[in-house]
Amino acid sequence: MFRAISRFFRAMGYLLVGKVDAARLALGSSPDAVRATFDKIIEEKKKRITQYKDAVGAMIAQEEKKKSELTRLSEETVKLEKLKQGATIMARRVVERHSGDAEAVRQDPEYAKCQAAFLDFSSTLEEKEARCVSMEEDVAEISRSVDEHKSQLTELFRELEKIKAEKHETVGDLITAREEQEMADMMAGISQDRTSQDLQELRDLRQKTKATAKVSREMAGIDTKHTEEEFVKFAEQSVANTEFDALIGLAQQTDEGEDESTDKTRIPEA
Repeated sequence: MFRAISRFFRAMGYLLVGKVDAARLALGSSPDAVRATFDKIIEEKKKRITQYKDAVGAMIAQEEKKKSELTRLSEETVKLEKLKQGATIMARRVVERHSGDAEAVRQDPEYAKCQAAFLDFSSTLEEKEARCVSMEEDVAEISRSVDEHKSQLTELFRELEKIKAEKHETVGDLITAREEQEMADMMAGISQDRTSQDLQELRDLRQKTKATAKVSREMAGIDTKHTEEEFVKFAEQSVANTEFDALIGLAQQTDEGEDESTDKTRIPEA
């Protein structure tokens, strides 16, 4: 008993699940539901593209920042090169002033100043040139990455446009398919309807009813036309027999016999 009840409720559950799934499929295949699903997908794609575009924009901003810094470093290296040249020129003047006396030149404070400046400019220049090289590599890498992401963005925009076009095509196909299915179902209903069968049944019923009514009339003795026709037929036969009897001389005997028969059956008067 318990197993039977359990199977019953399990079957009811399967039935309800099947109906829910069928209803879900029916709703999901409607043009309005498909249009709403496509709109949701398109909206999500737009959000992702916007986020991606913002990230690419941040990379471009970083690239521009590094380019500006690289430009500044390049300008500083050019300036340092000029400072080195200036220190060298000033040191040569000191050498000229001491007529090339190395010991006197080294003892000259201006020479020491020029030498210290030259060394400082040189070390700073080397440092900045190294930074420029590193910065150039960073800018090239960012630029290459930005170009790749721009291509990817272009592909995403192209895909989004395809989805938009696919939305209209899919909804149009669903509407057309549904209309064709409705037309086919209608035509199938026309070809498989009971019109001809119903008409034939009505005709058969009519014939059966007429036959039944005819039998009823005959059985009830109300078919007067048929009875009148029989009376006329008997009258015509009687007239024909009388004429024939008259021709062969039997009519008078018949009349006399009828009169005698009448006299015998007449009641005497008082």
